[in-house]
Amino acid sequence: MKEYRFTDYFEKEVLCKRPYIKKEWCIRVVENPLRSEPQEHNRYRFWAVIEELEGRILRVVTLEDKATIHNAFPDRGFKL
Repeated sequence: MKEYRFTDYFEKEVLCKRPYIKKEWCIRVVENPLRSEPQEHNRYRFWAVIEELEGRILRVVTLEDKATIHNAFPDRGFKL
């Protein structure tokens, strides 16, 4: 099983700005995405529905190892 980590930015900024986001949700998104794609600066984006977030789509951004979670937020503009 992959070991997930969280950047200092995630711990200090993301969770402060969005305290409703759960780390478990972020891991779930990375492990079972509706879609994923590379992003600039060697990062990756993952999207998935989070039922506990009223069925909204959560976007999670990881570092290039796909195991270090850097950012997460509800993505209102997500299109399949």
